[in-house]
Amino acid sequence: MFPVTSLGILSALASALVWGGGDFCGGLATRRTSLFAVLTYAALSGLGLLLLLALLTGEPLPAAASLGWAVLAGTCGTLGLALFYRALATGNAALVAPTAAVLGAGIPVIFSALTFGLPPLTQVLGFIIALVGIGLMGRSAIGERHSRSAFVLALLSGLGFAAFFILIARVERGSVLFPLVISRSTMLIISLILLRARGEQLPAPSASGVALLSGVLDAGGNLFYLLAQQLTRLDIAVVLSSLYPAITILLSRLILKERATRAQWCGAALCLAAVPLITL
Repeated sequence: MFPVTSLGILSALASALVWGGGDFCGGLATRRTSLFAVLTYAALSGLGLLLLLALLTGEPLPAAASLGWAVLAGTCGTLGLALFYRALATGNAALVAPTAAVLGAGIPVIFSALTFGLPPLTQVLGFIIALVGIGLMGRSAIGERHSRSAFVLALLSGLGFAAFFILIARVERGSVLFPLVISRSTMLIISLILLRARGEQLPAPSASGVALLSGVLDAGGNLFYLLAQQLTRLDIAVVLSSLYPAITILLSRLILKERATRAQWCGAALCLAAVPLITL
C-alpha cells in the first residue's frame, strides 16, 4: 500500500491527466456549440457521474458549512470554466492553458504561504519563472487582437480556478463526493440561468457528445483533486493538478494541428517548468 503522501501525489497527477482531456474536449465543443449549452451539458454529465458514485459508495452528507463552501466553490469554478472554454475556442491552447494553470496554482500557493508560513526559496523561484513565462506568451500576442483577448480570458479563468481550489479545500476532511455534487449542481443552475437569459435552446444530446464527455472528465478531475488535497498539502495538490496544460496542448497539437509561435512555446515551457519548482 502507498503511503498517504504518495497517494496524494498520484491523485494529483491523475487529476492533471483527466483535466487536460476535459479541457481539450470543452474547448473543442465550444467551437461547434454555444458556450452556455456546453457548460450546461458538461454540468449535467458531471453531476450524473458524481451523484452515481456518491450513492454507490454510501458517503454521508457533510455538515452545512461544507455544503456552503461547495456552493461558493461551484460558483467560482463555473465562471472560471466558462471563461476558459471561451478562451480555448479562440484556437490558442498554447497561450490559454499554461496561463490559466499557473495563475490558478500560484494564488492558492500564496494563500497557503500566508496561512502556514512563507514558502522556501525554490517556490519563490518558481513564481518568478512562471511570471516570465506568462509575459513571454502575452508579448508574443501583442498586435494580435485575437490572441490578446484569449490572454485576458485565460487570466480571468485562472482567478476562477484559484478560488475553486481554495474554497473546495475548506470542506471537511473525509467528505469528497457530496461536496462535489453540490458544487456541480451549482454549476448546472448557473449554466441554465445564463442559457435562459440569452434566450438560447439546448441542442440535442446526440449533437453534444463532446460536451458531455468534457463534463465527465472535468468532474473526474475535480474528484482526483479533492482526494489529493485531503491526502497531501494544499499547495502540492494544486500545483501537480495544474500540470494539465501539457495534456491540453499535446491533444491540440496532435488532433487539431494547432501551431504556436516560438515565443509562446518558450513561455509555455517556462510555465510548466515552474510548476514542479513550486512544489519543492
